[in-house]
Amino acid sequence: MLRALTSALRLPGPWRPLRTRGCASHGATGDPEIQVRALTGRDQGITEILMNRPSARNALGNVLVSQLLEALAQLREDQQVRVLLFRSGVKGVFCAGADLKEREQMSEAEVGIFVQRLRGLMNEIASSAVMGLIETTRGLLPGAGGTQRLPRCLGVALAKELIFTGRRLSGAQAQALGLVNHAVSQNEEGNAAYHRALELAQEILPQVDIASGMAIEGICYAQNIPTQDRLEGMAAFREKRPPRFVGK
Repeated sequence: MLRALTSALRLPGPWRPLRTRGCASHGATGDPEIQVRALTGRDQGITEILMNRPSARNALGNVLVSQLLEALAQLREDQQVRVLLFRSGVKGVFCAGADLKEREQMSEAEVGIFVQRLRGLMNEIASSAVMGLIETTRGLLPGAGGTQRLPRCLGVALAKELIFTGRRLSGAQAQALGLVNHAVSQNEEGNAAYHRALELAQEILPQVDIASGMAIEGICYAQNIPTQDRLEGMAAFREKRPPRFVGK
């Protein structure tokens, strides 16, 4: 089925490096670690982000994180993008988590800054806590939001167990726990997960358009305008104090 799907797809546009705005644009080899391409034909509206750092198994280093944040910022302004699909250009791996070799060379101040940027990235892509949990296998605690996301996904008890043990999970185990939506058997090309993700993107594509999305946002925000909590939030911001929300 996957091969049939591949043959039925229209040819996508070429991969292209992002247009940088003041951040590092290339890795040590001179090749961009993040590339983007917009699919065409019936898949128009789907944009793919390719992570391509084979020397470090797509580990999240300074350059990759900078390029990925920049790509997301640019794509957010592109009204033609309706579905975003992340994929790996490194066969057999999606992302190895944080680049601990690079982090070991950082000063304490640099680590703090980098972790803050990494948390922002995780929030941007609505990542699960799995990336943060990879670090626990090296005797570290999750530092990119894993301690907050995982209990919300699995409950406190199971989250503690996974964090404290640093246990590695298979795709099937992650699906059984609810950490991922789908687990697929690998194909000969090593890209079965990509094809499943593309199928899902194709299913989502006709359900979302920017005009409808903006209309829905407007309706939801209109419901928020007369609430006491909205006024309280603005007052708290102005008075530089924590808000006291009452749910009204």
